[in-house]
This record gives sequence, C-alpha cells and structure tokens, in this order.
Amino acid sequence: MEQNPAIQAAIVPVTPFQQNCTLFRCTATGRGAIVDPGGDIDRLQEAIEKMGMELEKILITHGHIDHAGGAAELAERTGVPIEGPHRDDSFWIDTIETDGPEWGLADARTFHPNRWLEDGDTVSFGDITMEVRHCPGHTPGHVIFFHDGMRLASVGDVLFKGSIGRTDFPRGNFDDLVKSITTRLWPLGDDVTFIPGHGPVSQFGLERQTNPFVSDQALAR
Repeated sequence: MEQNPAIQAAIVPVTPFQQNCTLFRCTATGRGAIVDPGGDIDRLQEAIEKMGMELEKILITHGHIDHAGGAAELAERTGVPIEGPHRDDSFWIDTIETDGPEWGLADARTFHPNRWLEDGDTVSFGDITMEVRHCPGHTPGHVIFFHDGMRLASVGDVLFKGSIGRTDFPRGNFDDLVKSITTRLWPLGDDVTFIPGHGPVSQFGLERQTNPFVSDQALAR
C-alpha cells in the first residue's frame, strides 16, 4: 500500500439538472467509488469502463433526487454497496419514486443504504480513505467526503463556486448551512479543491475571498 495513494477524478454531469456525478479512482489499485449517481446510468457505466475503474461502492452526499435517484439501479446492476448519506435524509430518499415524474426523472428509485454515515466516519475504496463530515443546512442529512493527502473534497450541494446550497426545501436551514461551511469546511484549509454538486470546481480559500454568501467579508457584516 502506498503512503499516500493518489486519486484520479472525473466529473460526469447527469440528469436535466446537470448534477456533477464524480468518479474517484485509486490509481494504485484501479478500484474506485462513484459519488451521487443521480441518473443516466448507461452513460455512467460507460464512463466507469472508459476510466478503467473497478467500481467498489456508491457514495451519496444527500437524498435529493438529482443526486441519489440512480443509486438503486446502479447498485442493482453492479452489486456494489451504497454508503451515505446521514440518516436524517431518509425522508428524502423515501420520496424519490413519487417525486420522480414531477422532476422529469421517472426512472428514479428509492433505496436503503447499506450504511448510513455519521460525522467523523471514513469511507474507503482501493487504498484510499476519505473522511466524512456531516454538513446539514441544504438538507439535514448532507455529508461531504474529504481526502487530506490530495487536498480534495466532494461537497455536494453545500457550497458552489460563487454560491451556496438552497435552504428553501423541507428541513433546509440557512443558519445551519453557514455553520456547516464555516466550521466543517473552512478548517480543512484554504488550499482544498472542492467538487460541488453543480457547476465548476473551486477552492475553499477562493470562496472565503469572493463568495457573496460566505466570504470572510460577507460574514463580518
């Protein structure tokens, strides 16, 4: 096992919401995980094959349909387990099938994760171990995944380049979201590159300087 095995990452936008489904591959072993397979499963399996990755597990940041709606089908096709999100998002997962037609995702399916995640847990694939942080606000059970050695985080809909997650959905909370960002993300370091659930990648330090919602200047007002 390498001292600090590297991660190869690829982003595949899926669903009409162009949600960033992320493939993480351990370069030492070729084994990997997929984060938030919201849909378009045929395309995701093609991307996995093209990447030369042996899929080991499915990771879910939160229970919204564009992030979790394809997890059941992918798990069924591949036989790999689903880990995440936090149990507080179970009510979102339970409504995936009934919500699907409304959002144009009629094939989305409800599922039961093989493992609910808690703050401080870890998830692993190949020789890679990523830390789990519970970051409520956008949803109550939202989690993010962080690899210290690569200075890389997958943050779902907690934080975006120039924006933050919506909090107007059921059980969303703006104050909780800001607290999650400032107490769970910022301490990881300004140099951390993050992959959001939608849109381009960024770094925590850049968002602390420029994000109109959670920059240091904005929060000092």
